[in-house]
Amino acid sequence: MGRFLQIAGLVIGLIALVLQAAITIPASMAAGRSLLGAIVFLLSFFTILTNIAAVMVHASLLSPTGYAWLPAFAGQRMRAGVAVSITLVFIVYATVLAGLWQPQGLFLLCDILLHYVTPLIFVLWWLIAGADGSTRWRDISWWMIYPLAYLAYALIRAPFAGEVPYPFLDVAKNGAASVAVSAVGVTALFVGLSVLAVLIDHGIGGLR
Repeated sequence: MGRFLQIAGLVIGLIALVLQAAITIPASMAAGRSLLGAIVFLLSFFTILTNIAAVMVHASLLSPTGYAWLPAFAGQRMRAGVAVSITLVFIVYATVLAGLWQPQGLFLLCDILLHYVTPLIFVLWWLIAGADGSTRWRDISWWMIYPLAYLAYALIRAPFAGEVPYPFLDVAKNGAASVAVSAVGVTALFVGLSVLAVLIDHGIGGLR
């Protein structure tokens, strides 16, 4: 089952990412962005970056050379951290962002795949085969680098690009206080998920 979920996660993740790029980049260019600007816009979404990381984890563990290929993505600390991050993707999208737009056609398909299907597959795989009890509480501080670095990037980029990847990060529209509250809330959720992940990993490790 673990290997099946890895293969499914890799295949579905790649299809979703390639399809999202194929429809987003031309649409962005039609809206006035350059090719480079369209690519940067696509890669400015936490969802896209986290799904790329999930695909890399699956690919590194399925490769013939195993841990020798992309070892940074094969380690337990990375696996657990990606599980936390992609769970965050699912929760924030389902509770905050899903009601803010109504995608149609291929955009709807990518929306479902990247926000619901790939997170479910990755977390199930991690629970069944990825967790081994080796995570440590100090790993949480390491995992925090990713969302905090992303937040800093999104906020620094916003004044120059004139856009934000997510509405709750729009200082110009919502004000600094509102954005700060949203950022603290999402960060607190990430920390809570991280604590839960360590507890679950230790529990699974004990059972095994």
